[in-house]
Amino acid sequence: MTEAGAAAPGALALPLVLIGPMGAGKTRVGQKLAAETGAPFVDTDARIVERYGPIDEIFAREGEEYFRIVEREVVAEAIAEQAVVSLGGGAVLHPATRAELAALPVVWLQVSAAAVAPRLAGGARPLIAQGGLDAWIRIRDERAPVYASLADLAIDTSRRSVARIVADITERFGGAA
Repeated sequence: MTEAGAAAPGALALPLVLIGPMGAGKTRVGQKLAAETGAPFVDTDARIVERYGPIDEIFAREGEEYFRIVEREVVAEAIAEQAVVSLGGGAVLHPATRAELAALPVVWLQVSAAAVAPRLAGGARPLIAQGGLDAWIRIRDERAPVYASLADLAIDTSRRSVARIVADITERFGGAA
């Protein structure tokens, strides 16, 4: 456990990283988890948007390869912070990210296709723009072995409240002294 995680009863082991497919709830869960535990929150996709512009525009303008380079830089910075960190769905594809996550507490947020469909409706996610839910299923299934290999805890967010998910995470990774 990191020093920050052991600092005070009820504190989280930090950094704590949330991984999973698009629409699994990483941002919502991460924001609530951070708020309830007093930890900072970093959403790597939001940080990319702040620095480089909308992700769909980066994909259109520069391509996925360039996006993955930018994403890797932002992820490396974020997981070095004492924070709850939400990674973009594909961030785990980079070997250096996987190596770094091996030493950190990682929560894999899972979600069913039926539950994610309304969450993705009307979005501008470049990897599913053409293929819709079928593309999402293919991407989720391709990445599932990577998520599984990195996860210390897996939680299905399909029918669980954010409050219950946060409680499960704090129960597992709370840093009671």
